[in-house]
Amino acid sequence: MPHPGMYRGDRRRKEDQRKAKLEAKKARKAERRETGTSGPEIAEQEAGATAAVGFVWFSPSKGRTLSTSSAAPPTVDGIDDWMLLSEPPAGGA
Repeated sequence: MPHPGMYRGDRRRKEDQRKAKLEAKKARKAERRETGTSGPEIAEQEAGATAAVGFVWFSPSKGRTLSTSSAAPPTVDGIDDWMLLSEPPAGGA
């Protein structure tokens, strides 16, 4: 039994949209390859990697992370169960 809200052209229309999206993605990749620039995902990761130079702490009771520049646990009202997740890179500081 067919779905009440669908008609025959739905599948074809969705497939055409998917193909158009894929072609646009291929065109963007080819353009970036020609110009030598990186995509937005890589640029965001590079920016995030330079910003993470401190200590990262996690509070299991609140489900919260916090970054600090010192090795001492952060002081936040109501939260005293901080666990150290990561330290800054050895060569960074």
